[in-house]
Amino acid sequence: MRGFRVAPRLKKLSGHILQAAHRAAKAIVANFCQKSYVNRMSTMNISLPETLKSFVDQQVSGRGFGTSSEYVRELIRKDQDRQTLRRLLLDGAASAPTEAADDAYFDSLRDRVRSRPAS
Repeated sequence: MRGFRVAPRLKKLSGHILQAAHRAAKAIVANFCQKSYVNRMSTMNISLPETLKSFVDQQVSGRGFGTSSEYVRELIRKDQDRQTLRRLLLDGAASAPTEAADDAYFDSLRDRVRSRPAS
């Protein structure tokens, strides 16, 4: 079976289209990277005793982190979540008592959700 021949002008045009698409894709990726949080990171150096450094290195390799920075960022995010939860719990404990959250309360919540129009 013979292959198709592509006219030289069409071949040149398709090459230009591919180049334009490639340039557009590169511009989109560059724009995303400029706006993403990665470019807004600051650098912080910390000193650790050898035992802690070894522990961090083990966590990085054993838990799938790419770098020790990723591991530390994850620890900080978890600490932020923990502090937020603690604040919410303390605010709830300091608030005035409300009605009991018994079976009737949850039944009324379910009824309210079921009666909402689908969006």
